[in-house]
Amino acid sequence: MKLGQTSFIQFLSRMVASLLGFIATIYFARLLGAEPLGIYNLVLGIVSWLGIIGSIGLSGAIIKRVSEGKQREQYATAGILSIMALFAVLAIGIVLFRSHVDSYIGRPVTEYVVLILFVTLSYSIVTSLLNGLNLVHISGVLSPIKTGGRSLLQISAVAIGFGLTGLYLGYIIGYLLVIVIGSVFVFRQFEKTSRPKKHHFQSLFDYAKFAWLGNLQSRMFNYTDILVLGFFVSSTLVGVYAVAWNIAHFLILFASAISTSLFPEMSSHSTEENPGSVANLVEDALSYTGLFLIPGLIGGAIIGERILGIYGSEFTQGSTVLIILVFANLIMSYQNQILNTLNAVDRPDLSFRANALFVVANVLFNVILIYSYGWLGAAVATTLSVALSLIIAYYYLQTIVDFTVPFLEIGRQWIAAILMGFVVYSGLWIEESYRLLSHNFATVIILISIGAMVYFVALFALSSLFRDTLLRNIPFDISLYSR
Repeated sequence: MKLGQTSFIQFLSRMVASLLGFIATIYFARLLGAEPLGIYNLVLGIVSWLGIIGSIGLSGAIIKRVSEGKQREQYATAGILSIMALFAVLAIGIVLFRSHVDSYIGRPVTEYVVLILFVTLSYSIVTSLLNGLNLVHISGVLSPIKTGGRSLLQISAVAIGFGLTGLYLGYIIGYLLVIVIGSVFVFRQFEKTSRPKKHHFQSLFDYAKFAWLGNLQSRMFNYTDILVLGFFVSSTLVGVYAVAWNIAHFLILFASAISTSLFPEMSSHSTEENPGSVANLVEDALSYTGLFLIPGLIGGAIIGERILGIYGSEFTQGSTVLIILVFANLIMSYQNQILNTLNAVDRPDLSFRANALFVVANVLFNVILIYSYGWLGAAVATTLSVALSLIIAYYYLQTIVDFTVPFLEIGRQWIAAILMGFVVYSGLWIEESYRLLSHNFATVIILISIGAMVYFVALFALSSLFRDTLLRNIPFDISLYSR
């Protein structure tokens, strides 16, 4: 029950953060247009790639070693020093090659790239320590604080005329806010600061030498298509693609919350040599991974164009891209659960191989398909590469953990989602035929609300597992209402 509640807290926190981000993005899209959003996302894409080099898997290594409960202070200090040393090297390199960075973006942004990289790496340190200390709920709560603070600062800056500069400054200050808050909770858990020894650094890098590719895989899934698109299409189309991507990625939040919550538990059970518990945890994770993505895929196919229309008329051209990206995120969510388990049982070498396949395939597919088919090729490339990685990751995990894929439970989610899709499509047809509402935003909200209600009621009726999980994790005794 504790894991279910922790996962739900993580999900709610991330959902609130994403909703705040959506509101801010809609504001920026309507005020600035698609082109500035495209430039902004290119900057974030560069920082994301540099962040891979800046942590080289050390974030995951910090979580793993600290979660094991031995010599936590030494591992924490070693991780902080290592990541900050790598940042210093990267910052010098960025400044030396500033002309190339500015040329790619088309604006003088080098200083902002360095500052955004610093706060990004610092935030990764804080959240890694919180997750390793099993303070996942605190880490989750920081997410809406970060996004909310960042969004409010960005909106204020843009409103008074700072434009793109306001987006960068709001991002930096918003991150600094949660870094300070998170650091307070982290240092409360440590009795003292302990000087690490050589073997602490070695242990982190031994894990990180495999785990870094998982970090790379995550960044590539988020930004490779956007960065490659920057060479082939206009900033306007990059902006439209980024909005479609953000909508699609919103649906993976619950699956990500499950992964974050289960990792410390899996790691602990693995250390205690309890494979049965690990198998049960991975089966539970797979049972709920598609809980939001499956109905999101069907709903996106029906009202995707209407959702994009909220951002402005120029964004509706991304409706087909949106459907493909939601499907890619569905596959990615299952792949993440498998890789999360491999890392938790201390087999980052196998996770490394699956990630390596994704990295190679993603680069090749993106270059080839974007060159041939434009932004549709980018979405397809992402889907194909993550599907290949899922297959190989599943094969590896089957060789070391005896688990069963809960196909029946996943099937029930599809049935409930299809019922939902029928109701949403009928509602859209009625609205378009009789023009009951003349406001697109209101129509979207009503259809999403009705669809969500139909989906969860249907799933509650179809799935005893969903009913039991829901009743176990509600914060009051349901028996009081069943007499």
